[in-house]
Amino acid sequence: MSGAASALFLLDIKGRVLIWRDYRGDVSAAQAERFFTKLIEKEGDPQSQDPVVYDDGISYMFVQHNNVYLMTASRQNCNAASLLLFLHRVIDVFKHYFEELEEESLRDNFVVVYELLDEIMDFGYPQFTEAKILSEFIKTDAYRMEVTQRPPMAVTNAVSWRSEGISYKKNEVFLDVVESVNILVNSNGQIVRSDVVGALKMRTYLSGMPECKLGLNDRVLLEAQGRATKGKAIDLDDIKFHQCVRLARFENDRTISFIPPDGSFDLMTYRLSTQVKPLIWVEAQTERHSRSRIEIMVKARSQFKERSTATNVDIELPVPSDATNPNIRTSLGSASYAPEKDALVWKIKSFPGGKEYMLRAEFSLPSISAEEAVPERKAPIRVKFEIPYFTISGIQVRYLKIIEKSGYQALPWVRYITMAGEYELRVM
Repeated sequence: MSGAASALFLLDIKGRVLIWRDYRGDVSAAQAERFFTKLIEKEGDPQSQDPVVYDDGISYMFVQHNNVYLMTASRQNCNAASLLLFLHRVIDVFKHYFEELEEESLRDNFVVVYELLDEIMDFGYPQFTEAKILSEFIKTDAYRMEVTQRPPMAVTNAVSWRSEGISYKKNEVFLDVVESVNILVNSNGQIVRSDVVGALKMRTYLSGMPECKLGLNDRVLLEAQGRATKGKAIDLDDIKFHQCVRLARFENDRTISFIPPDGSFDLMTYRLSTQVKPLIWVEAQTERHSRSRIEIMVKARSQFKERSTATNVDIELPVPSDATNPNIRTSLGSASYAPEKDALVWKIKSFPGGKEYMLRAEFSLPSISAEEAVPERKAPIRVKFEIPYFTISGIQVRYLKIIEKSGYQALPWVRYITMAGEYELRVM
């Protein structure tokens, strides 16, 4: 980070300082309150929504959570994105301690808050933001704080995200490769936007300080090793790693090597910006019979291989806001009218690949309507689904090795899931 924060402020919804910690002595609480009052006064101004504001030689960076503002102030040239990320990490720490971060929870626990502010930042530089590690030596129980405690080794060594001395009877690693498909189709049936956002989610129950190595069918790695890719390799964009991954090693030979935190965490996220074929295609036709009745015919088709099956499929179809008396027939699953959403919801528990199913629905409309009614702005068809044991990108975990000095055998479990993200078809 190129510059350090001068102070960290926790303010109420009116801009009054509740708690603050001065790290460098060059920004006062009065200056922060004065700036924030000015900001609240021009709330209608679009610039007041900016999370980074420069005022009178001081850079202010702030985020809002419930009825509390968290703000850092600095007179130096800081990395604003890094400090904003730090503020979000601080929110996570407070939520770990107090269940919910609100003005009341801060007032009730100001002693613990000050202790946390001393540990998470030192002389304006972020330090420890792993809530699990902090909770090992900053206890919320005042009676337990009377015993003099040594800070855990995680605070004093290079692996700040994992404590020493962790022990399990059964050593296991669960790795979920989860991909979300985002797609937008216009009224002509053309794909306007499509991408895949993926995450490698891990749950580790490992003793000691294990070293993990993960191999993917990454095109850059396979070509560097001189292996034939045969179309199975993939190109990943926008890769982001958990802090435990050795980035220098990855940049050198594309090996994902790390000492994992204990429990659940996201090891890596990535994106694929290639054109994606819609996995479930929905066509809908609407027919108006006079002005008092409307008929909707829907075809849903799965466009993935027969060996895969989509589960928990929800297709949400918009209907006129004044529709009543639904009469619905489906070839598979169940459908119901949801008047609070102005939608017809078609639920299919199991949708095999390469299949097509039909829905037909009739609704009554008020018999009295204007001759030239303004056409309704129609909502898109929204689809939700999960396809287990399948990834749209073709990503594969080639190996997951776990090495620990005690030599125990660990069981790695890998699972693949594809699900709908923002999946919308404007075809009605």
